[in-house]
Amino acid sequence: MHVDDKTLYDLGIISRYEQHSVLHFLDFTTTSGGKDWLRYFIKNPMSDLKQILDRQALLRHLADKILPPVISNGTMMVMDKYYYTPITNIPASASGFDAVLFRWLSRPDYVQVRYSIGHLARFVYGMKKVHELYSPDCPSVELCEILGKTEEILNTTFFQQLAKVGARVENGGRMTGREVIKFGHQLYQYTEKSGMKRLEEAFLKIDAWSSMARAVREHQLAFPEFIDSQEPVLEARDLYHPLLETPVAYDLQLDNKENFLFLTGANMAGKSTFIRAVGIGLYLAALGMGVPATSMKCSTFDGLLSNIEVTDNTLNGESYFFNEVQRVKTIVEKIQDGTKWLILIDELFKGTNIVDAMKCSTTVVEGLRKVDRSIFILSTHLYEIGDPLRKHHNIQFRYFETEVTGENLIFNYQLREGISNDRLGYLILQREKVTDLLNNL
Repeated sequence: MHVDDKTLYDLGIISRYEQHSVLHFLDFTTTSGGKDWLRYFIKNPMSDLKQILDRQALLRHLADKILPPVISNGTMMVMDKYYYTPITNIPASASGFDAVLFRWLSRPDYVQVRYSIGHLARFVYGMKKVHELYSPDCPSVELCEILGKTEEILNTTFFQQLAKVGARVENGGRMTGREVIKFGHQLYQYTEKSGMKRLEEAFLKIDAWSSMARAVREHQLAFPEFIDSQEPVLEARDLYHPLLETPVAYDLQLDNKENFLFLTGANMAGKSTFIRAVGIGLYLAALGMGVPATSMKCSTFDGLLSNIEVTDNTLNGESYFFNEVQRVKTIVEKIQDGTKWLILIDELFKGTNIVDAMKCSTTVVEGLRKVDRSIFILSTHLYEIGDPLRKHHNIQFRYFETEVTGENLIFNYQLREGISNDRLGYLILQREKVTDLLNNL
């Protein structure tokens, strides 16, 4: 599924402040390399239904199984350092005169090799445990392929012997000098190095997938039901924004017959949060993950684009309004070939005067609503443009209600049917005592 960097930042999938991102929300990895693979998987949502369902099966399989604690981030770091540390040529024979010289005349290198091989042996023993844990009844083509390649490596004589050494070390035993030199030589300078690298990559991928599976379990996410349909479908019950401490749940139903949601409401009423919640929900579904909802039913989508946070570019001489127009142009170019997209637009044309904004917004809505292969959610303060759009049967009208009691504003964040005509900007200015400060200047 095509998603550009702007959309990733708009939805908070990734963020300059990582602790506020969906990536952080899903991160239960145990290794730095596992986190790198998690980031890769998170940034590559899928459009192919078979791939998505296979990923769902994979995560379900991993959800109730915890990675063996034998393999730690420290072990992975030692392994990587071993291959990049310059070491005097390790003798090919563990029993010859050269081996004796290596142990006594290259003592620092020997100590380094002994320490590293201990970790590598424990890692191989841990990979044997990983294979035993996840191989039975493996339901995923993607996972089975990796486990199959892992098994081929682990079944070789060399790695079987190394796994036995790893089991001994894990249980408090020691390696002999001959074992240190034998395995050190093969892993540092010869062909077994490539096998170890393949095992390492397999583990890091499994670490990332285990993180995604644990996130589904820990956050009580629900796996969505996918519909194999050429038409766009997006239905959700009790959908919420997963990064909020006390989120409000929404119900949503959009398809090719009613594929445009026209959203209104006052400032701070919840429009942007709702739009992000929908985008994150579909994005997680396209990763094969569970979603923050009681249930979700959707088709696959070819892409997801948002227009939520727009800025000007002083260095390039581009105004806020110009960048809004360019973003709309990008959206139109993407959807015109008949592919399925989810388009999220928040407060379109904030960068121009109200007359221009109304005319431009109406033009955009009138154009986009003709595309029935995509789903659109557009929020606006310009409730005046809503009534003329009621003649189009594929547009849904929803708003967030705000109650005013004296100078107090009550936001219930509930999605209602209809169009809001709330104008609360001046009330907020008064409530925050800004008008009083200005009058006293």
